[in-house]
Amino acid sequence: MELEASLNEFLNGRVQLWQPTKGYRAGVDPVILAASVPAKTGDHVLELGCGVGAAFLCLHARVAGVCFDAVEIQTDYAALARKNVTENEAVARIWDADLTALPEALKQRQFDHVLANPPYFNRSASTRAEDTGRDVAMGEITPLAEWVAVAAKRLKPRGTATFIHRAEKLPELLAEMSGVLGALQVLPLQARVGRDAGLVLVRAQKGARAAFRLHAPVVMHEGAVHQHDGESYTQQIRDVLRNGAALTFP
Repeated sequence: MELEASLNEFLNGRVQLWQPTKGYRAGVDPVILAASVPAKTGDHVLELGCGVGAAFLCLHARVAGVCFDAVEIQTDYAALARKNVTENEAVARIWDADLTALPEALKQRQFDHVLANPPYFNRSASTRAEDTGRDVAMGEITPLAEWVAVAAKRLKPRGTATFIHRAEKLPELLAEMSGVLGALQVLPLQARVGRDAGLVLVRAQKGARAAFRLHAPVVMHEGAVHQHDGESYTQQIRDVLRNGAALTFP
């Protein structure tokens, strides 16, 4: 049975995205992830766990001439991703697959960039969501080590892997990446000045040897506290979310 879905706009309407009315719905995280991928025209990009395609379609809107492959374990979400690919006129193939058991045709390929927004919550230490789609999207079933290992295997030499994750998962993510990737960089995402970073963007490069870099945080919202209704994003984040601007690692 098809998911009941609604049509939502991202990047001021440049991306039209069908999403389930109930279940996991994309927010700002995949948009920020897409903004941070250093893709250029002619590159081939793989997304692991694409959901309905929010991240790679936002990247498609920012960088013309990129070819995409994307893996999604939930077939109904993958079906929406295909619909979104067609309606946004992207060049992309959606694979219905568990990332730990990729189709042989995909396992024979390598990519310039891999991006991923893995589930944030440890399923053994959190409450399951009532909606199955949301639970699979948000609950960590596949270990983070597997996400990193698959990303590393699918990258070309000097290709980049970019992940977005919760800050408390950073030690684990760095430990897994350091064994198979190099030139690790971390860009913390800070809700407001004076707050701890809640999210991190982590980039690594296959076969690179540059020293680890921890960048100054990117502040998401203006002011030390939320003072009024409505949007309070900083100009930098507003440009990313509304205008499709890149979010570069300094």
